[in-house]
Amino acid sequence: MTEIDTSVPHSARIWNYWLGGKDNYPVDEEAGDAYTAVFPGIVTIARSSRAFLGRSIRYLVQEAGVRQFLDVGTGLPTVDNTHEVAQRIAPESRIVYVDNDPLVLTHARALLTSTPEGVTAYEDLSLYEPERILEQAAKTLDLSRPTALILSGILGHVADHDLARDLVARLLAGLPSGSHLCVNDGSRGTDPDYEQAQDAYNETGAVPYFLRPVEQITAFFDGLELVEPGVVSVPLWRPDAGSTPEPIGQHGGVGRKP
Repeated sequence: MTEIDTSVPHSARIWNYWLGGKDNYPVDEEAGDAYTAVFPGIVTIARSSRAFLGRSIRYLVQEAGVRQFLDVGTGLPTVDNTHEVAQRIAPESRIVYVDNDPLVLTHARALLTSTPEGVTAYEDLSLYEPERILEQAAKTLDLSRPTALILSGILGHVADHDLARDLVARLLAGLPSGSHLCVNDGSRGTDPDYEQAQDAYNETGAVPYFLRPVEQITAFFDGLELVEPGVVSVPLWRPDAGSTPEPIGQHGGVGRKP
């Protein structure tokens, strides 16, 4: 297994730090604090992204009737992981997590907890091998039945937009009609301070993350039927009743495969 490098800041550990988690090292806290010094709003973005994930999964279970989830690039366990949200509503839900991060692997047991009625599994694979992901996921999921593909904060790590679109398309190609795609990623063109902080982070030696124009995030849903309200700033996607959401530089949406 790949060694965990504690000398270089790591995006999953920094994200965990911003979410209030403990699975990080001093180098991650330093990088996280340097980022928030330039752009304090990143903590709101991290938490809003997580909240969007929860709302989208609740939609998929309650309204779309989905009972299978393929979560690629899952990151470190935190509050309301995919299986927890889904199985709280439908205990029989089946979830496959995919990541190739050694730190996530060490926490896989936390991800593998499941209701007795449902199943969770973890596959140590990369986003860059979509056919292998589908092959392994089929050991746990029935890929002849509608499945939700979750790509939360992962596509920004793929520098080339055409390649990122190709990877999404190849994953969707293995899923049947009635399946859904859920994406949310950092967006460019919304907040110059966010862009400055992210560009500076990308120069630290950590694995870079690239903010994309909203139209490029929307392009991941080409060929799908977008669920209302489409691709929007994540706080504006089906906000909880009584909330007063404000737009941020993180966009996402849900689309159905016809």
